[in-house]
Amino acid sequence: MVADPPRGDSKGLAAAEPTANGGRALVSIEDQGGAAGGCCGSRDKVRRCLRANLLVLLTVVAVVAGVALGLGVLGAGGTAALGPERLGAFVFPGELLLRLLRMIILPLVVCSLISGAASLDPSALGRLGAWALLFFLVTTLLASALGVGLALALQPGAAFSAINASVGATGSAENAPSKEVLDSFLDLARNIFPSNLVSAAFRSYATTSYEERNINGTLVKVPMGEEVEGMNILGLVVFAIVFGVALRKLGPEGELLIRFFNSFNEATMVLVSWIMWYAPVGIMFLVAGKIVEMEDVGLLFASLGKYILCCLLGHAIHGLLVLPLIYFLFTRKNPYRFLWGIVTPLATAFGTSSSSATLPLMMKCVEENNGVAKHISRFILPIGATVNMDGAALFQCVAAVFIAQLSQQSLDFVKIITILITATASSVGAAGIPAGGVLTLAIILEAVNLPVVHISLILAVDWLVDRSCTVLNVEGDALGAGLLQNYVDHTELRSTEPELIQVKSELPLNPLPAPTEEGNPLLKHYRGPSGDATAASEKESVM
Repeated sequence: MVADPPRGDSKGLAAAEPTANGGRALVSIEDQGGAAGGCCGSRDKVRRCLRANLLVLLTVVAVVAGVALGLGVLGAGGTAALGPERLGAFVFPGELLLRLLRMIILPLVVCSLISGAASLDPSALGRLGAWALLFFLVTTLLASALGVGLALALQPGAAFSAINASVGATGSAENAPSKEVLDSFLDLARNIFPSNLVSAAFRSYATTSYEERNINGTLVKVPMGEEVEGMNILGLVVFAIVFGVALRKLGPEGELLIRFFNSFNEATMVLVSWIMWYAPVGIMFLVAGKIVEMEDVGLLFASLGKYILCCLLGHAIHGLLVLPLIYFLFTRKNPYRFLWGIVTPLATAFGTSSSSATLPLMMKCVEENNGVAKHISRFILPIGATVNMDGAALFQCVAAVFIAQLSQQSLDFVKIITILITATASSVGAAGIPAGGVLTLAIILEAVNLPVVHISLILAVDWLVDRSCTVLNVEGDALGAGLLQNYVDHTELRSTEPELIQVKSELPLNPLPAPTEEGNPLLKHYRGPSGDATAASEKESVM
């Protein structure tokens, strides 16, 4: 049977067009305009893509523009041409970004951790925390081993004569930090349990000096500690997690306070989304200002170029190969698609050189772009910003081997293992602030009896290496959150399978009453094992 051609209603049809055999066929208006609209459709796709990734593109452009602007100002005279007053005005937009990010850190860390810990049952909280710490420990050990291996292979300290010639231009080492290993771990434990939560918001404890005292006729170095400027994030993290677990234990009585912290956290994330649109401007001037402050970038790269190359190469290998490989092996997902979703926080980490300052942006991006649940990201990321320092551990190992080669001291197997373990442990206590890794480098040098005097050379190029460290640190935090999200998804999937099997095995053991008449005829409702009609254990079976 052949259908008649459409008559009367010609809506959506254009004039007939000749066919190949001489006949004529009706062509819809949509098809007729398809060819003409193809170009417009591609333009719309490009426009939508640009709109969706506008912030990422602006941030990347800001980094490139900051480098170009800094080199341009440096070529025009640098700080001598600008003067102190104009230099302060030049870097003011970047300073404003840092102040905005630091302003939001305290409420974000406390509220997000309380909210995340309260939303998890204690057993899940313990599992997530254990897996997170295991991931952070393993990746930090891998980063440390990679740093030692690269430094031993590339020998960055072999050309020590060129570097010694530039010591006078890079600064003095008299003020280089020096601290005993035991005192560093004791300071870490003291900061985990702050004596005052209010002061922990802006101060932390640190051993600052040693005093020689005569005790029973023997001179003994006694550590002298004090409260120093800087937020004690580690103590706040521990308190927030414990407080969230306590709210969970209260049950219904704690629901009101949990909802308060959830609302507080959501409002904080709204502020973060506003700050994100200012980030490209601040990043551009932060990068440009740091380049302008360097008096002779060429000399530093010429004398310490191999050391810088070793650090940057190690960070690139660990961040682009090792961490993505671990993510792929456990999730079977494309890690680079995950990394594309956090380009904005990574660029912000490069500009601010602070893991803590990048935390608000990272939370927002992993939740919105990579599908990480809020209770996971807001529980894991603050912990990672405090204890996960892959970049710092790698840099510290490279710096320790570099200084050993510079001092012409050999490193045996025991010293190499000591460097690995000490770098992994000390990186946990490294502050999530600019140059935080350098402050703990002296611990490693003291552990293997290397001269602390050469830390001034490390400080001379730390403005660049520290930025690369921060990018690697925050990348490891984000991938750790993604791995835990995958672990939770698979755990929930497996937990449903035994329940289904148990239901199927129990059904034949119980008497089967007549099915209910209402509802889907394919579904019959049976009572649970107890036989109670009001029990909530009724099950449905597909006929």
